Order: sequence, then C-alpha cells, then structure tokens
Amino acid sequence: MINQNGSLTSEEDFTLSPDNRAFKYGDGIFDSLKFQDGEICFLEDHYFRLMSSMRMLRMRIPMDFTLDYYQEQIRTTLEANSLDREGRIRVNVFRKDGGLYTPPSNEINFTIQVSVLPKFNKQLVEIELFKDFPIASGLLSTIKTNNKMVNVLGSIFAKENDYQNCILINEKKEVVEALNSNIFLIKGKEVLTPSLESGCLNGIIRKRLIQMLKKHENFEVHELSISPFDLLKADEVFLTNSIREIQSVDKYRKKKYGNDKTREINQLFDAVIKN
Repeated sequence: MINQNGSLTSEEDFTLSPDNRAFKYGDGIFDSLKFQDGEICFLEDHYFRLMSSMRMLRMRIPMDFTLDYYQEQIRTTLEANSLDREGRIRVNVFRKDGGLYTPPSNEINFTIQVSVLPKFNKQLVEIELFKDFPIASGLLSTIKTNNKMVNVLGSIFAKENDYQNCILINEKKEVVEALNSNIFLIKGKEVLTPSLESGCLNGIIRKRLIQMLKKHENFEVHELSISPFDLLKADEVFLTNSIREIQSVDKYRKKKYGNDKTREINQLFDAVIKN
C-alpha cells in the first residue's frame, strides 16, 4: 500500500498524472528513513530537513503538515503494509500538477512507500572516482531533489566496473560524496569531510557524527575542501547514510585502508547517538 496525500492506495491502483511535475521537470524532493526496532530513526531530523528543503524550493507547506502528522502518516503506511521489522521508508514531495517551467501553484502532493530492508552483505567496499559528470557545488545540491542523474550514471559505471561505490566530484574537482552516502576521511586523529559548500548532501548521519566528534577528545573533525589526492593520504575512509549508517571503505585504487578508528566511531555512534 502506498500513502498518497494521506489516503492509502494499492500499488496496482496507484497512478501519477502525465502532468506530474516531478516526472516532467524533476520538481520534487525525496527522503529515505530507516525503521528499526519499532522506531522511525532520527524522525525529527528528517522532518526538519524536509521542511527546510521545501522552503528552499519555495513549496507551500500545508499548515497541518506538522511533525505529529508526518509521523502519523508514516506509521499508518507501515501498519497498512504489516511492516514490523527493519524497513526503508521513502517519502516524495512534489509540486501539484500543471504548468511548464513556471508552476501554476506552489502547493504540494506527497507519497510514502515502505519496503523491507534486505540483509546487507558485509562485503569489501572498493571505490573509484566517477569523473564523467560533476556535481554542482552550492546549496541546491545539498538537498535530495529528484534530479539524481549523476548518481544514476555513476551507479551504472560502478556496476559495469565491479566497484561497490564511486566518489562524485564537483566542477572544482573537489570530492563531494559517494553515490548514496556522505564520505569521511581519517588521518591520525583528524576526521575530514567535505563542506556543504562543496555540494555534498546535508546528511542526517553526517550531521549527527560531526556533532558527536566535536565533543570527543580523541578526534578533531573538520568540514573542508577535499581533493581526490587526499583519498590516497588517508588512513581510513568510511561512508554514512540513513539506511546503512556507517560503512568502512577497504580500497581505493592501490590504497588499502584500515578500519580501527572507524569501528571506534561506530561504537561511539551506537552508544552516544542511538541510545
């Protein structure tokens, strides 16, 4: 069952108009949340990021689209699909139908879909640069718009070349993020991650980790410009997103990484953030 503007519809009966603006112009945003142990993980963080993204795109937020309403709609969708174990929640928000580039209205529609999370293989993660198309630096790239063509093409490149992930760069040839994750580098006690100005996603786990590490005496966290050459100088590299949370990278080209400090950070995250 799919939640469409607060009404549940079967997948077979679900349709989108040919004038849907997310389909025609990419005029929409989305979010992915994790459902685990009966809880919607980091719900408030996701909600406020969604609201911020809608405001940035000049969408009109309905007065009743409160945090409580958002949670209620997600839980209603989970219950309708009898999902009571680990799951992925996908929320799409897009402007109402019609218009060309200029929309006739800034009012919104939304959909919520849920699915069971598969068991992830603890495979070695080898990464490579995807250089065919850059991510644009700047704030628009920090939100999850429906325009993810660079990520799609990078994912095809990774699959064709047997990589588990790829690193995206911006027009300045700075490291931005991985295909589906934020990226962190560890060198000594320093933990480095691309700044939002680079165009990286304003990730929920990224934000929480930065807050945590800034308070910890064993680490110094910095948001800054990172070059591809820095990947070769790092001791460890790890990726973060809301579904897999923290994932170690094993190899980049001829560089093999350790994971001792990544495991320590993972343990801190579980103890400090999740509990």
